Amino acid sequence: MIGRLTGILLEKNPPQVVLDVQGVGYELDVPMSTFYNLPANGDRLSLLTHFVVREDGHFLYGFASEGERFAFRQLLKISGIGARLALSVLSGLSVGELAAVVAQQQVGRLTKIPGIGTKTAERLLLELKGKLAEVLPGSTATVADAHSDILNALLALGYNEREATTALKQLPPGITTSDGIRQALKLLSRV
Repeated sequence: MIGRLTGILLEKNPPQVVLDVQGVGYELDVPMSTFYNLPANGDRLSLLTHFVVREDGHFLYGFASEGERFAFRQLLKISGIGARLALSVLSGLSVGELAAVVAQQQVGRLTKIPGIGTKTAERLLLELKGKLAEVLPGSTATVADAHSDILNALLALGYNEREATTALKQLPPGITTSDGIRQALKLLSRV
């Protein structure tokens, strides 16, 4: 499929751009985060793409970064979220902000995006939990998420809050959930 296009930027009409690639003009819909960072018309531009084939047409979506494209693809996997709504989410929030909103389960922040109601926001938060960590490894949202998961696992295994918290404090920063649980159990078995 078409994964990247590089050419001359011919037109910019939000949220659509036309990119001339060796004489062929490709129309791409882009999130506003990409649109605001476009060069002037006539300048060279390279965009990562996502190609969608439906019975009513073929559609190209362009992204300035791999993180945006990855988040877009994760959004498309959610039932009831189409390409337009996924672009709307990425136009309203940067990928980093979206990852933080998901990690902190902020329904209110998502409902401010046009087209997203409370039920859709809740479904987004549920479906995206833990999936945007790949985009932002080592982000504070990911670390907080991992620590919360480790703590909950230790509590579920029968350790009390004090024991679990003490073990959690001894873990190295940025540890993954599975490694954190394993190391915490080793620490707790020594006590």
